[in-house]
Amino acid sequence: MNSQTKFNRRLGKILTQFNLVKEDVLSEALEKVTKDRSLCEILIEENVVEEGAILSALSRETSFPPIDVTKLSADDQLMEVIPENLARYYGVIPVGKVGRTLTLAVSDPFDIVKFDDISMVTSCTIKPVLSTDYRIRQAIPEIYNAAGKRIEELLDGMGGDPELELREGGRADDDLEDLNLESGDSPVIKVVNHIIYHGIREKASDIHIEPFERSVKIRYRMDGILKESVAPPAKMHNSIVSRIKIMCGLDIAERRVPQDGKFQLRVEGRQIDFRVSTLPTVHGEKVVMRILDASNLALNLDTLGFEERCLKDIRDAISLPYGMLLVTGPTGSGKSTTLYSCVSEVMRPDDNITTVEDPVEYQLEGVNQVPVNNKRGLTFAAALRSILRQDPDTVMIGEIRDLETVEIAIKAALTGHLVFSTLHTNDAPSTVTRMIDMGVDPFLVASATQCIAAQRLARRLCNECKRPVETEIPPERLLSLGYKEDELEGLVLHEAVGCNRCTNGYKGRFALLETLAMTDEIRRCVISGGSGLEIRDVALSQGMITLRRSALLNVGRGKTSIEEVLRVTRDD
Repeated sequence: MNSQTKFNRRLGKILTQFNLVKEDVLSEALEKVTKDRSLCEILIEENVVEEGAILSALSRETSFPPIDVTKLSADDQLMEVIPENLARYYGVIPVGKVGRTLTLAVSDPFDIVKFDDISMVTSCTIKPVLSTDYRIRQAIPEIYNAAGKRIEELLDGMGGDPELELREGGRADDDLEDLNLESGDSPVIKVVNHIIYHGIREKASDIHIEPFERSVKIRYRMDGILKESVAPPAKMHNSIVSRIKIMCGLDIAERRVPQDGKFQLRVEGRQIDFRVSTLPTVHGEKVVMRILDASNLALNLDTLGFEERCLKDIRDAISLPYGMLLVTGPTGSGKSTTLYSCVSEVMRPDDNITTVEDPVEYQLEGVNQVPVNNKRGLTFAAALRSILRQDPDTVMIGEIRDLETVEIAIKAALTGHLVFSTLHTNDAPSTVTRMIDMGVDPFLVASATQCIAAQRLARRLCNECKRPVETEIPPERLLSLGYKEDELEGLVLHEAVGCNRCTNGYKGRFALLETLAMTDEIRRCVISGGSGLEIRDVALSQGMITLRRSALLNVGRGKTSIEEVLRVTRDD
């Protein structure tokens, strides 16, 4: 006996119990039930009992309130939690979400297995409200189609407020045109407009357009985590990719090799740059758009959330007339923001500051910024050699990738220039051994380097909904994480809850920093051939704050959670 048959019989008993349907009438109605026609629908269509009476009886039996699903309006966030295909499969409609509690309109309040499945898929606790199955079937396409229509209405109004202008990536001139003026009735251009505008509005750092066999996924990276959004039909994928390629000036006929491009938008008076990458996959081209919104860039070291000791190490290094500051960490850890903030802090009218970047992410007034062009031979090393003949005071190198670049950078640092750059290493001490492994003499590394900073970004707990952790964590566990015994007394840990103002309990990110200032003791250790662990031990004895330690200090301040610390840092 399937779940629908069980529910029909149970509903019949409830209706007879409340004297709404006679036994013989119920038996006749049950015989008419088919796969596409439920008992509830038959009773209502044949005027045996009214819909309101059925819902009232079910509500009295289960204590779940009834709801009129025809009055529900489309909500983009709810559509993301329960996509249309999931709503159709389970026969439910999302009504609201507060924190991790999801309210669903259901016709069968007794189907616990269904609720468990949905709870597992959405990571939410399910709170049912009652409707009839045929009303839910009718409402699903209306609600989800309304979401699509509302998207179009939003896009139709984008020509005025907000103002949105496009500069084509492949053009030689500087003409700006309104994206909507050329859109006409093209649904593809409207969909692309919406995808981009939604990412800007939600302050996403990246937009992913991913093709699969029967669907297309649209995902936005917000606060470092990818979040799925309402997606267009799969048949539109090729057209969407072609539209984005046109905006970047890429070859729309070439679908077999990766391509990179860029374009600019002007939204509500501010300029936003996009870096676009396409990649051939089994089911078509995947597109990733990096959003570079200068209005979100806070070029101030004081606002990045560094520990006082780390901030002092950074400022001591950049206040020197020469030497090298290196910021390390994985892609997307905020290295560029830290370097731009350092450049902004040392920038003076009597200084010549030049950068070489791949690509130039943010344009800074008063700074000479050189974009790398490998196809034309303008590599980091080639650009750096030319820059040193341009009488610079401060040089920023987007990334040190090879021996030639690091040798020129060290030479510049030793000949009276202040050099900022990045490396991809896991922590500050291993950066020293990385440069030595690349072929640089340990003496030159020790002499040129003033400070090395390893950086990560951690999500910030939402101040509106965070709450103290109720379950007591054993002291042994806290000590193993890195806390000291004298810190456990009075320690209050907080956890993510989730509300309408945040994403799963987090809102925004802040920087964690581990700084290794090149003291005389550390220089001696480097020159004598000390390993990364030996360098680390010397630095710790001098008070270096590690990434894990920095994160734990912020947990104690209620700024983030233990779960986030374990996600972004490793054990010391």
